[in-house]
Amino acid sequence: MVAAGLLGGPAPSLTPFLRSSSPRPPLPSPSSSPSVAARSIPRPSVVPMAASHCSSGTSPRGADASSPSSSPNLIDPPSLLVFSGGTAFNGVVEELKKLTTRVAHVLPVSDDGGSTAEIVRVLGGPAVGDIRSRCLRLSDESTSEALAVRKLLGHRLSLDAAEAKSEWHQIVEGEHCLWDGVSRPYGETIRAFLAFFQYQILQRSNESFCFSNGSIGNFFFAGARIFFQSLDAAIFLFSRVSDIPTESLVLPVISTNDRLTLGCELWDGTIIRGQNEISHPTNGCMEPINKDCASTLRLPSGIKRVFYMSSEGCNLLHEVFPAANPTVLEQLKKVDCIVYAMGSLFTSICPSLVLHGIGEIIASRSIPKVLLLNGSHDRETTGLSASGFVTAITDALNRTYGDPGKSLKNTASDYINALLVPRDGQILTDVQCLATQGIFHVVPVDSIHDPKVGAIFEPKSLMKALADLICQQAHKNFMMDASLRAY
Repeated sequence: MVAAGLLGGPAPSLTPFLRSSSPRPPLPSPSSSPSVAARSIPRPSVVPMAASHCSSGTSPRGADASSPSSSPNLIDPPSLLVFSGGTAFNGVVEELKKLTTRVAHVLPVSDDGGSTAEIVRVLGGPAVGDIRSRCLRLSDESTSEALAVRKLLGHRLSLDAAEAKSEWHQIVEGEHCLWDGVSRPYGETIRAFLAFFQYQILQRSNESFCFSNGSIGNFFFAGARIFFQSLDAAIFLFSRVSDIPTESLVLPVISTNDRLTLGCELWDGTIIRGQNEISHPTNGCMEPINKDCASTLRLPSGIKRVFYMSSEGCNLLHEVFPAANPTVLEQLKKVDCIVYAMGSLFTSICPSLVLHGIGEIIASRSIPKVLLLNGSHDRETTGLSASGFVTAITDALNRTYGDPGKSLKNTASDYINALLVPRDGQILTDVQCLATQGIFHVVPVDSIHDPKVGAIFEPKSLMKALADLICQQAHKNFMMDASLRAY
């Protein structure tokens, strides 16, 4: 029995699902607490879109992925590692699937806004909102049941607190229309973890949980994480329930069961505590976060760096140094391309880059390392040019402004060797400054206009440009290997 039911009765058992002969792959037993790191990465047999852009018969693999004696082939799709947050890059995930599903999505776990903030406040633990968001984007849509599960886990409750609580009770008791189309085995499994989440809230009677604008996927994720006492196991479960391709990895940059707090230091010495307070302050309001850059006040000074701090900390004396997820480090050593995605530079991308080991491995790789430049400024990047983005990423990976004993001295071109820039974007592409940083490959990409944020990448054009970069590097590496063998 997983948890006490909402009204005191037994919660639905996992047994029907675990013994099901459903055409979907069965879930592992909760007691096994499987790790997402244990998943293998099979190679799909179809020729990826990238292969159509490769010339001279080259493979889209990086130099480290093939031996000098191997002949190039067009079968293997490229493997990517993407540093991103949970919003901006989501818009191109569907198109990315057509290029390759061999992608490690590395996401921060320090978000403290919206529905996530309420879960962390009452139950503690890492923030799972960005991870849940990416899992849903990667989830299966090929059957009516897959669409029903996606709709259920992607649902948000009403903004009105009373209506939200009433709707939540309907969902957790299995009486809501969102359960239509979800088979009994899957329904009972999902409902069991929702009931366990409810049980955990009832256990903390001294805290009043607000369901306003709550994400059902976040509630399910939090229930699974607490039940397994493992963030990796919760991601594995969510991935299986939403039927994500097994070769696609959704990785927290820090694998932890503890709460993480992000801080930033401004150039004027100001310290700001909390990711949401840095990027989209809401003054404690539970309404959806408004990410329109025109709707928020500018920071009093530019951001010097981001860092992690203890949950109760408020200044630099409370800085902490969590370890990077070992699976992220393993993937960095193997992938064919590293991508710094568009999005909130200092609160979505840099939190994954400041950890020990990340910069060391990236600098050692001879593969495409691509920055996807934002199409517009936000509260974090007002006034920055393209070279300013590069500098911020380089400083984060070098840990320039942290402990001097732990800093690196690598150049910008050790970390970034290509920029993809949306046409008609707002951010100045200062080509001469980029050249002084050792970055000469700047590729304009077709864009579309988003009424909220301005110019954004046109997904198909972005994937074609990315595929071309990977193939060009593979061809270069192949020719170098061939020259060495001839010599």
